[in-house]
Amino acid sequence: MREQFKRDMAAVNDEVLVIMSDLVATTRQAVDALLEGDAASAQAVIDGDAEFDALTLGVEERVLEIIATQYPVARDLRLLHSLAFIAMYEERMADLACNIAKAARRTAKREGPSALIDLIKAQSNLVLRVLDATREALEKRDLELALKLPELDEPVDALNKQFYNELGRLTDEEDIEWASKMVLCARYLERLADNAIDIGERLAYLITGERDLLEEVDPHGADRM
Repeated sequence: MREQFKRDMAAVNDEVLVIMSDLVATTRQAVDALLEGDAASAQAVIDGDAEFDALTLGVEERVLEIIATQYPVARDLRLLHSLAFIAMYEERMADLACNIAKAARRTAKREGPSALIDLIKAQSNLVLRVLDATREALEKRDLELALKLPELDEPVDALNKQFYNELGRLTDEEDIEWASKMVLCARYLERLADNAIDIGERLAYLITGERDLLEEVDPHGADRM
């Protein structure tokens, strides 16, 4: 029975890691579709969102099944609860990537101001760096890297503010309409990074048993919602 419990725990953990890796790839695909005006690639991301929903729900159901049948305690129970929470954040991140893809599909036939495109590209590169670091922290149970995530996120927020500044300089009506969709994408990117930090916070709790460990280093604190 104990060996089966260990296998079940490992399987859930592996599934969460696979979902995170897929999220990084899907976010990159959504952003590339946005920047390149690739409606077909954007549609592929949209079509794949249901699979993320199914996978993350599967993690939650598997966790509940293990708790109900194996009666884990102490550290094992903390791990299972943490994996369920992380899957919840992953589902939210998949939705955000899908939203970027939907914007890419709507703007595929039009190219906007280069300054805003460059900002989206720069912001997406920073966000992907945060997501890659989150994936690595999860895989290696790396507390130091998990605690570093808020620091990696700071430039993302700075670029988001710069995006709004550039938006205020636009005068062409068509550019403004296009940019309004990019504003949403910039916000989606920011939220992707924020959810990654939430995962890092949960990982820190999993490793140490201490709650709110990231609040000491996270400049957003309780505002990250």
